[in-house]
Amino acid sequence: MRNGSMESSKKVNTFITYAALILGSIIMIFPFVWMILTSSKTISESMQIPPTIFPRQIMLDNFAEAIKSLPFLNMYVNTGLMIVFRVLCAVLFSSMAGYAFAKLHFKGKNLLFGIVLMQMMLPSQIFIIPQYQMVAKLGMANSVFALVFPGLVSAFGTFFLRQTYLGIPAEIGEAAYLDGCNQWQTFTKVMFPLTTSSVAALSVFTAVFAYGDLMWPLVVNSDLKMMTLSSGLATLRGQFSTNFPVLMAGSLLAMLPMVVLYLFFQRQFIEGVAMTGGK
Repeated sequence: MRNGSMESSKKVNTFITYAALILGSIIMIFPFVWMILTSSKTISESMQIPPTIFPRQIMLDNFAEAIKSLPFLNMYVNTGLMIVFRVLCAVLFSSMAGYAFAKLHFKGKNLLFGIVLMQMMLPSQIFIIPQYQMVAKLGMANSVFALVFPGLVSAFGTFFLRQTYLGIPAEIGEAAYLDGCNQWQTFTKVMFPLTTSSVAALSVFTAVFAYGDLMWPLVVNSDLKMMTLSSGLATLRGQFSTNFPVLMAGSLLAMLPMVVLYLFFQRQFIEGVAMTGGK
């Protein structure tokens, strides 16, 4: 009788768990479904109250209008270059900084790492003005370099890879030293290859953060042909009225690269989320 009661209670708990997960999934998916449905509506249908869920007729002209309104090819290229260079800079500099903070001993290490943590705690908006002034004085506004500039160093990447290097036994570095490796050889030939999964996770995170960056590309690049996907889509929103079907169609076109990226690297993305909480 007791075993039957425990089994029944277990089934109830399982049912509640799955019901909560299904409800959460529906809540997460609903905005994307609504975006797809709205991209196929007319303007009147998109603003109708009470709202209509399904369009009376699929309007593919919204996609043609979005492509006509924005230079999507240029924005795809700009976004791709920004992501690639930000990922390369994050991996290169964060790997070296993370290794130094984790394995090397030098004066002021804790103070410098504290500054890195402080940068993570502060909102990124407070750095926009000094960063823009630096880019403007270099004469590099409205360029791909301007888009990459804030991602030349990554406080998050430094912290993330430091945690990874702390998880590598010190004996491995000592063995490399005994075999005749100097510090640089130990880093490049022994330690760095052991962080492949973490580097992949950092690359995915950096790509996602760069793709979603809106304010900086809007500030630093005023030329529409030098904007990224996120900043270009922001120009579709009018001051007094907005063509929501065209905006949703453009958003759907803009999100396709990130969907493909996530499908290919979802394992690294999930591993990265799990690894940020461990030492």
